[in-house]
Amino acid sequence: MLPLDHAGSFNGKELTMDAITTAAPNTSLRQRMLQDMKMRGFGEHTQKDYIRHVRRFAAFLGQPPDTATVEDLRRFQIDQHERAVGPASINGAVSALRFLFGITLKRPEMALGLVVLHYAPKLRVVLSVEETARLLEAAPGIKYKAALSVAYGAGLRVSEVAHLKVDDIDSTRMLIRVEQGKGRKDRNAMLSPHLLDLLRQWWREGKRRGVMLPHGWLFPGQNGTNPVSTRQLHRVVQEAAERAEIHKRVSPHTLRHSFATHLLEQGVDIRVIQALLGHVNINTTGIYTQVSSKTMRAVASPLDQIVAVMEGRAPPG
Repeated sequence: MLPLDHAGSFNGKELTMDAITTAAPNTSLRQRMLQDMKMRGFGEHTQKDYIRHVRRFAAFLGQPPDTATVEDLRRFQIDQHERAVGPASINGAVSALRFLFGITLKRPEMALGLVVLHYAPKLRVVLSVEETARLLEAAPGIKYKAALSVAYGAGLRVSEVAHLKVDDIDSTRMLIRVEQGKGRKDRNAMLSPHLLDLLRQWWREGKRRGVMLPHGWLFPGQNGTNPVSTRQLHRVVQEAAERAEIHKRVSPHTLRHSFATHLLEQGVDIRVIQALLGHVNINTTGIYTQVSSKTMRAVASPLDQIVAVMEGRAPPG
């Protein structure tokens, strides 16, 4: 068990993961867990999620999480179900706690009773081509129009858009280099001539404003030294959707979903789409076959075949 700080509490305040410390701050439970995740190549988003889930478990427990028993973990999961916590959040907590006890605390037997929920993921929200055009046109200014166009035109995740640098745009090979994407993997994304022209417009405007630094961020934040935040890009998408009178629940990821679905409807092979999206598993890409209206329209209903036979327009099977 890892000892508490000299006060024997979480700084006398709420029970949070941040306050669990030993005599040496660098060996705190939180720090050790972060180090373990970094060594295994976990992305920043995953690290934050895991810490958040463990923090909630510590708050439920009322004491440091490394003091928990198997029964405490069981009570925590029962409490989640009673509070109607969503399956994705429950499974996220399971993953975080399995990592905490199995890797950081070297107590893998603790996590044996944690239960993962099996559920069918919801269908992705997808914009039509016309809705996508309206949303991009409603973006506030050339910077955000270019950023959202990258999300749609190259199928990038919002964090990948935010962390692009000027040097990642390869106009010779017509590629966008995505460094350390999900799973900490590098890949190349497509760069269309129209998107390149839009990015050049933004580059000239950014230079005029003095925010485009040599080898710096393609979409800098307010101070220019940091990239635009993913939260800001979420806010911009929602505001643009409202101006464009799009009533679907949209986010930057909606543009990525729409990119994949529109390619599928154009007849692009799903394995090509898999590579463009950076998916490791083809089954992850396969979800887009469920939302492609063109794919569904291409399949003849058995009812139509029966009617055709009854009307003599087709031979019986």
